[in-house]
Amino acid sequence: MGATTAVTDATFGTEVLESQIPVIAYFWAPWCGPCRMVGPVMEELAEQYAGRVKIVKINSDENPQTVADYGIVSIPTLNFHAGGELVKSVIGARPKSMVAQEIESVLASA
Repeated sequence: MGATTAVTDATFGTEVLESQIPVIAYFWAPWCGPCRMVGPVMEELAEQYAGRVKIVKINSDENPQTVADYGIVSIPTLNFHAGGELVKSVIGARPKSMVAQEIESVLASA
């Protein structure tokens, strides 16, 4: 059963950049209203794509280094990584169907 994995500045490299499967890094914060809508969607997608895509969540307030490294200025932000490289970035809350389309697109090109 899939579920999102919380990552930190310390674990981002191992969990995301060294992953053998594509990864979606979901940048969020507890005070972010739209993030509260996106969070459950990401959990559902983590289960739907278990074994094919890993979804990790990064608390932007607690992990300033990763936020700075990727120039995150607005949350929620979804960064799509494949083979350790950032291949796509989606800023703002999106419906589940759109995020699923983005996942399919990354899987098709990975």
